Amino acid sequence: MSQGEDGIMGLTFTEKWNTDNTLNTEVALEDKVAKGLKLVLNTTFAPQSGKKSGVLKSTYKTDALSLNLDSTLDLGGPVVNGAAVASYRNWLVGYQMSFDTAKSKLTKNNFAVGFTNPDFILHTYANDGAEFGGSLFHKINHELEGAVDLAWSAGSNTTRFSIGCKYALDKDAALRAKVNNSAQVGLGYQQKVRDGITLTLSTLIDGKNFNQGGHKVGLAMELEA
Repeated sequence: MSQGEDGIMGLTFTEKWNTDNTLNTEVALEDKVAKGLKLVLNTTFAPQSGKKSGVLKSTYKTDALSLNLDSTLDLGGPVVNGAAVASYRNWLVGYQMSFDTAKSKLTKNNFAVGFTNPDFILHTYANDGAEFGGSLFHKINHELEGAVDLAWSAGSNTTRFSIGCKYALDKDAALRAKVNNSAQVGLGYQQKVRDGITLTLSTLIDGKNFNQGGHKVGLAMELEA
């Protein structure tokens, strides 16, 4: 693969020629139209088939706001994707959408709200008006942490629920436990053998079919150079 790149006063031009005989070109303009705004044009061209495609992307960032908007360059009807995240003190609000102009249809419509501080994290979401859920994490003290996760699907009218906790035996060892509304119980033990080596033992027990077996046991060793 070959690559070339040029930059002039905030304008960046990049070309890549891949081994599959595809030419990718990117033109980026940053902080010229407005501070924090970046515009990117990505195009792809396959000489053998003559197939062309392109995406126009825009990103705008400030200390309290991040916006993303991109659109495919399709004469038959581009697909527009957008996302936004705003923050105020400990609160975060996010929105994600996708609009198919050919069908004049909103294919993605997601909304989320979150709150965070060093000992407490709350996250709630609503996806396409059909999936709703939330999670809560709380650091009770230096040894004990707990979390709850809840989700509800309007289409199937099903609810998912799980609760878990982590208990630190000391600075090198910890116990974990989790249970959900399907009566699945997960247990884990993690031990730092020495610097760069961590051993983890885990099991998943199916409480609804306890006598039938099918439970899972795992062993993992993590090495860090």
